Amino acid sequence: MTVNEPASERNLDGYDAPLIPWAKVRERLEQGWTQAPGTGGPDRHTSWLATTNPDGSPHVVPLGVLWIGGALYFTSSPGARKAQNIAPDPRCVITAATHPFDIVAEGEALGVTDDAKLRRIADAYAAGGWAPTVRDGAFYAEYSAHSAGPPPWHVYEVTPKTVYAFRTAEPGGATRFRF
Repeated sequence: MTVNEPASERNLDGYDAPLIPWAKVRERLEQGWTQAPGTGGPDRHTSWLATTNPDGSPHVVPLGVLWIGGALYFTSSPGARKAQNIAPDPRCVITAATHPFDIVAEGEALGVTDDAKLRRIADAYAAGGWAPTVRDGAFYAEYSAHSAGPPPWHVYEVTPKTVYAFRTAEPGGATRFRF
């Protein structure tokens, strides 16, 4: 399943700013973003994943995220807290600090195991400088993020159910999209 057009949209701005068009938000997502220093955000574009710990408390971590064909993708080692949290409760939130929108996407993280789909996602990561290989329904590579632990890294897909866009430039505004 992928996100195409929203079923509804709502202006959340209290200052009469115009709705943010979904086409502009989708275009920004399709451009992707990097976490390289000096490329935006507070000094870089950053994505964060929020999941729920077993005791109900929140768990939030930075991570690399790709937008491919209407869904967000990220990786995790099976032993990482985020993967352990997703197993019993796949509901999550992914945020991205970009220009000209900060983006919040709510959905469920579902494991990807199809080799053809994994290869497409691996190719997208390789285009950004990290070239994992696909084996046994997971990613393998010489390295990953320092906090990722050793391979294998499982791949997760989040098809947003709700997306919030918050303008980071004039004329301001905030819009919620439901799918």
